[in-house]
Amino acid sequence: MNIDGVKFDEKGLIPAVVQDANTKEVLTLAYMNRESLLKSAETGETWFFSRSRNELWHKGATSGNTQKIVEMKLDCDQDAIVVLAEPAGPACHKGTVSCFEERVYGEESGLSDYEILNTLEKVIEEREKTRPEGAYTTYLFEKGVDKILKKVGEESAEVIIAAKNRDKDELKWEAADLIYHLMVLLREQELPFSEVLKVLNKRHEKKEPASE
Repeated sequence: MNIDGVKFDEKGLIPAVVQDANTKEVLTLAYMNRESLLKSAETGETWFFSRSRNELWHKGATSGNTQKIVEMKLDCDQDAIVVLAEPAGPACHKGTVSCFEERVYGEESGLSDYEILNTLEKVIEEREKTRPEGAYTTYLFEKGVDKILKKVGEESAEVIIAAKNRDKDELKWEAADLIYHLMVLLREQELPFSEVLKVLNKRHEKKEPASE
């Protein structure tokens, strides 16, 4: 990694904003020096410099909550860096997904657009593993792929009908049902939703239209 252009501050540090590569949620703000930046690039996992302990530290070395680096980008002034990473666990030492959990301004607006999908995927995964009695998701997994496929087909048809009827209220509910059943299918096929997003991202980068 060529870091000749990186502008470290007078203490030899550069702020590093760690962002979930899939959800784009900001996970933490830490600092890197030249050595930790190079080690991050060499190992593919985040290394930082602790200003309080005055030493390097490897994220997840003791907790196991490592961060696999997907990409690192400098800002236009080359004095700040964004690290896109895939976390193996909570980013915060308090056990939360992100260090930025405490709201200081603005109204509560619920989960972000991707967070609700990420949460739904985790709930479906948990349902498959634990199979709680009486849960609809349990019913789908116990009936198997044919039942799941049938539901995906039915919900697709209901989306089409709602759209043909120009009924936006009906359409949003039917679309939500379709997304849920599609994510159940992805789980049954052991295909993470993030893999679907990667395909969309590649198409966006290449400016390719969706397949017909």
